[in-house]
Amino acid sequence: MDVKHLEGIALFANLDKHQREEVARTADEIDVDAGKRLVSAGRFGYEFFVIEDGTAEVVRGDEHIADLGPGDFFGEMAILSDTVRNADVVASSPMKAMVMTDSQFRALAHRMPDVADKIREACRTRTRELQAEAEA
Repeated sequence: MDVKHLEGIALFANLDKHQREEVARTADEIDVDAGKRLVSAGRFGYEFFVIEDGTAEVVRGDEHIADLGPGDFFGEMAILSDTVRNADVVASSPMKAMVMTDSQFRALAHRMPDVADKIREACRTRTRELQAEAEA
């Protein structure tokens, strides 16, 4: 994966250039067709995604929860806890995304624990923000 793709993504904003390079070496980049389901509610997650280009829709049952675009990430609970997915995420356009499996993340955490901690904290912050929005 090209490290330049990570520079403008808020999830990696607290990382220096060397740390972003390590994330880029660890993660994979995928192309996704419109209509592809990337995350399914009720299933355990083994990876998380960061949208580089394109859009996705978050749905829970028949309810539209959110639209996601470049810089947004989802599936992060796969690296924070052992819970099942709480919504479906479907590509609403062709997408390019970064994907990191839980095993890739654990390997990164072993090599560079400070990087993993920064990513975990960014994920926790986003989770708190989404919960606050839902309660408002």
